[in-house]
Amino acid sequence: MNFFSIRDVQNLTGIKAHTLRIWEQRHSILRPRRKHSNHRLYDSEDLKQILRVAFLYHHGYKISRIASLSEDDISRLALDLRPDKENYEIFINQLTEATIDLATDRFEASLDNLVLQTGFEKAVMEVVFPLLRRIGHLWLAGNVMPAQEHFSSAIIIRKMLTAIDRLDRPTPSSKRRVVLYTPYGELHEIPLLFMQYMLRKNGIPYLYLGSNVKTEELHTICAHYETEHPDRPITQVYFHLITNLIRCDLSDYLHHLSKLFPQKEIIFSGSRNGTYFSRGIPGNVQLLKGAEALVAFSKAR
Repeated sequence: MNFFSIRDVQNLTGIKAHTLRIWEQRHSILRPRRKHSNHRLYDSEDLKQILRVAFLYHHGYKISRIASLSEDDISRLALDLRPDKENYEIFINQLTEATIDLATDRFEASLDNLVLQTGFEKAVMEVVFPLLRRIGHLWLAGNVMPAQEHFSSAIIIRKMLTAIDRLDRPTPSSKRRVVLYTPYGELHEIPLLFMQYMLRKNGIPYLYLGSNVKTEELHTICAHYETEHPDRPITQVYFHLITNLIRCDLSDYLHHLSKLFPQKEIIFSGSRNGTYFSRGIPGNVQLLKGAEALVAFSKAR
């Protein structure tokens, strides 16, 4: 059984802790158990119900009306809403619940329905990435097991690989060629797979090295590739970071890459966009901020 603090619930639902306490006192929405310190403690079922309540609340339903409904009515009402540019949260909630419950069929059905209704790109950018951030928060707070994070990631990776395989291969004649990898210590591959999908869709040739690549191996592989394919030089080196486990200062890492690949563009993205760069960013390095920048990069010629 997983347990969550009121701060966890606040971060996951966007409902302030003060508001959650008022809902509990005035409307009897949930009755969390208490620690010896009297702090509230929510279990998995509590969290799933709060996610549904928060979803309806964020979409115009008054809390007094929600409080008058049964749990089954709340679930049905939430499921009746359809996704658009403003309410992808229903899918994020469904996938979060399925992750907590380790419910494979439910996770896949929700993800397949999402892709059917919104398309693959929007599904990833509007739901999958926010979902991974949410699960990452739960993992960091110690409220989900690593196996639960791996459960959802494995399904998403399988769906992504299938989507990539359905696309035509880029023609090798393009002047642009991108190496894709994550640095040594960065094991999260899903954002990298999404960039692979986008490049392939837009006909941009790439060399996919996967996650957890040491810098020396990266340099050796790129040199070997260009020796074997002198007419197809690598023009850009792209990596994505989520964690803070690359075992060195990011600014130092970028300067080291810049020296290894002085004639190539080095592009990176990820959740560490706000990182302070102690030595600045070298001239041939570019940071992509946000989904629009990622899409633009994948389409550039």
